[in-house]
Amino acid sequence: MFGYYLDLALRSLKRNKMLTALMVLAIALGIGASMTTLTVLHVLSGDPLPGASATLFYPQLDPQDMDGYEPDREPPRQVTWIDGMNLLHARRADHQALMTGGAVPVQPAQSGLDPFYSDARYTSSDFFPMFQTPFLYGHGWSAADDEGKARVVVISRSLNDKLFGGKDSTGQTLRMKDTAFSIVGVLDEWRPNPHFYDVNMGNYASSEDVFLPLATARQLQLDRNGSMDCWGNGGGDESNLENAPCVWLQFWVQLDSPAKVADYKAFLANYSREQKALGRFQRPVNVRLSGLMEWLDINKVVPGDVRLQAWLALGFLLVCLVNTVGLMLAKFLRRAGELGVRRALGASRREVFAQLLVESGVVGLAGGVCGLLLAFGGLWLVRRQPSDYAALAHLDMTMLLATFLLAVGSTLLAGLLPAWRACQITPALQLKSQ
Repeated sequence: MFGYYLDLALRSLKRNKMLTALMVLAIALGIGASMTTLTVLHVLSGDPLPGASATLFYPQLDPQDMDGYEPDREPPRQVTWIDGMNLLHARRADHQALMTGGAVPVQPAQSGLDPFYSDARYTSSDFFPMFQTPFLYGHGWSAADDEGKARVVVISRSLNDKLFGGKDSTGQTLRMKDTAFSIVGVLDEWRPNPHFYDVNMGNYASSEDVFLPLATARQLQLDRNGSMDCWGNGGGDESNLENAPCVWLQFWVQLDSPAKVADYKAFLANYSREQKALGRFQRPVNVRLSGLMEWLDINKVVPGDVRLQAWLALGFLLVCLVNTVGLMLAKFLRRAGELGVRRALGASRREVFAQLLVESGVVGLAGGVCGLLLAFGGLWLVRRQPSDYAALAHLDMTMLLATFLLAVGSTLLAGLLPAWRACQITPALQLKSQ
């Protein structure tokens, strides 16, 4: 029966090509605009580490003095060197990583390459297992390398391709700031989005090309970037950040069970009380332990204008559907005589209703195909924008399927009223008027 209804739908749509084209265009415009903005929102608000994000948490402490104190105010979003090292060495989590961003001068051994700067991540050894970074060659460094301030480095696949032609470079030497580092690992393609582990570098920044121990970077006074907040007499002297009253480091922990989460939060509170008793902390205990996705919400990682654009596009789709309802109503009512004959020959209202809904579905499918083309065009324009997330605007399989579901589903919904109205016409009146 569906095949018969489909044949009737195609015949009907061909009979009035102009009206059909208007309905398809209305649906296509609404779907194209909606899927462009929804795809961008989908990409930007996705889980950066599916399967692992539920176990990752960002601790916060409040080591500041009483100047400007406000009860229940959020603690600083970074930690001092002293607190970061204390929490790192306490090893109360399954994994923990202390880090900051920077830039390093790379001095290639190849004569054909000039020296250049690469974005770097100064961190501790647990960074790699905690964030499940994929390795193309080699591995990360050890905790002993952290403590020994070893001259070891992990590089990205793109940097490995540039310097070593994509070959296994583990064991090779990489010179940075006139210092020789031994390459212990090469990361495979890895770009979590958002750039969750350090939003100060840009919510959707690319992953760094160079990773090395934090203690090594501080010993060599490698260039650091990112935000820093100081208080009291802390001047933010880059050469003495280890002792300055400044927050400038990010600290992440992995906690594999709810019980460990509760224990770690209690540990943070006890640590704050201990530091207050020692005179380092002055404010009342104020600790937070946010999950990864909660942390992204706190930092408002998804731009507000993207959410607004998505709502506006859905509103535009609603306007297009209202117009489609009017066009369908006009089309179906003009076929009252044809539908009356079908009813007189024995077709039930349910069968006529199903026939008209199939016709609506065909319109929606055609609108979905055209809307998909418009969405591809819209995303192409988004990728030409100067925003740091522009390059991420691509339609994946999930959104591709959602395009057709939204197109067909919304058109079927729009067709309910016109189909129901057409089914209410009394067959005898239509036959009499013929």
